[in-house]
Amino acid sequence: MDSIDTLIIGAGALGLACAARLATPERSTLIVEQEALIGSHTSSRNSEVIHAGLYYPPGSLKAELCLEGRERLYAWCARWQVAYRRIGKLLVAVDDAERGQLAALLGNAQACGVHTLEALEGAALKRLEPAVRGVAALFSPDTGIIDSHAFMQSLLAYAENQGAQLVLHTQVNGLVRESDGWRVDGISGGEAFTLKAQRVVNAAGLFAQTLAERTQGIAPRDIPRLYLCQGNYFTYSGRSPFSHLIYPMPEANTSGLGIHATLDLAGQVRFGPDTRYLDSLDYQVDERLRERFAQAVRRYFPALDSARLAPGYAGVRPKLSGPGQSAEDFVLQTAAEHGLPGLVNLFGIESPGLTASLAIAERVARSL
Repeated sequence: MDSIDTLIIGAGALGLACAARLATPERSTLIVEQEALIGSHTSSRNSEVIHAGLYYPPGSLKAELCLEGRERLYAWCARWQVAYRRIGKLLVAVDDAERGQLAALLGNAQACGVHTLEALEGAALKRLEPAVRGVAALFSPDTGIIDSHAFMQSLLAYAENQGAQLVLHTQVNGLVRESDGWRVDGISGGEAFTLKAQRVVNAAGLFAQTLAERTQGIAPRDIPRLYLCQGNYFTYSGRSPFSHLIYPMPEANTSGLGIHATLDLAGQVRFGPDTRYLDSLDYQVDERLRERFAQAVRRYFPALDSARLAPGYAGVRPKLSGPGQSAEDFVLQTAAEHGLPGLVNLFGIESPGLTASLAIAERVARSL
């Protein structure tokens, strides 16, 4: 039976960040991915925003790892020539009724350790973004955008330079803890395989719970329920009306931050995501959502031309909370929680997972 030191299951941003942190020339590292390409799911279907860490409950893993991950990510991009821009974000109160929410966001951000937000009144907002309607705003200078694909490629290149190997079209079907490590059973390229690994990182994202259910020794109570939450994006053709990211106030009784405006590195505007819970994985964008998107965006961008909106893409978040429930924190489940040495399960790594990926990888490394 082949034996390796470290097995990482899932080649999204999280798994690749773990590989870059854990791989060394002295220790064999294998990354397995069931799809034909790295980052085929959540990591390539998001807003590509480097988050500042404004929204999350103070003291939560999301808050702590977002701030730490943000600085690690900016430093990584600068060192390895990954395209990014610290473009800044405006959080907009459209009318006086939303000033309370804006103030609450400022207080939450400060409690999380973010002290760089600048409060703006309507005239100052208008000077920064003439097309945006609002009576007040917060400017976040630490928010940025990134080429997520280039980031994942850089992580893979770094890991491979340390001796890691990536194998695509490979699915792990079972994990069994034995006296000398983990027995791993799966299918690769249509052929069954078995190998032994000393350490296993379950970074399977949308499929992490399924893998945990196939791991001998994990009690069902230790596997949090997965909720699939789709987010659609619509692109906006023509010249961008904005030079910063534009976020409305978070919508009440939803699991999202509202349909916001983001820019990619080429200056293309896209609006989204919305939130829709699913029973099964679905990446189709419903054209019929166009008018609902237009209505939401016109609250802060009255001049929106709905004819310039076109279906873009959809992502699916691996949430741990269902409709109407309070958002759950990241779960970094180690032997202290499930009692199985040499295994880390990563559950519910939704936003700000991309921003936090390098910080999460550091926590994983410390726990193994």
